[in-house]
Amino acid sequence: MMNLNRAMIIGNLTRDPEVRTTTSGQTVANFAVATNSMWTDAQGQKQERTEFHNVVAWARLGEIVGQYLTKGRKVYVEGRLQTRDWETPDGQKRQRTEIVAENVIMLDKAPQSGEPLQAAAPVPAHAGAPAVEKTMGEEEIKVEDIPF
Repeated sequence: MMNLNRAMIIGNLTRDPEVRTTTSGQTVANFAVATNSMWTDAQGQKQERTEFHNVVAWARLGEIVGQYLTKGRKVYVEGRLQTRDWETPDGQKRQRTEIVAENVIMLDKAPQSGEPLQAAAPVPAHAGAPAVEKTMGEEEIKVEDIPF
């Protein structure tokens, strides 16, 4: 029996990534991506629905996401779905399903001059931009080596 847990989305960041370091020293970036779907209903009216996806990127990928992504940027995110449970200080149980990113590709141009830019490196303007991937066992990626 084979199992598959894979999520792939293309959408826009709804906010700047929040980057922090865990108590064990691991970097983690949290951000949200909005995706839209459109259809025509039975009455011929165009309908649109927006879904909001929580995304988490760990280690070096989290650092890169925090450095290069900003609210509004169009991205491709690939990863696995994970649901975590916790209890609030007042005893309420909470649950959140998020995409644990393994691959992030920026699909649009960097902001134009005069707009804020978190990183000085240029970003390709085409959808075939190289991916930033988190792969276990490979040597660490240096920011200087990233082609965007």
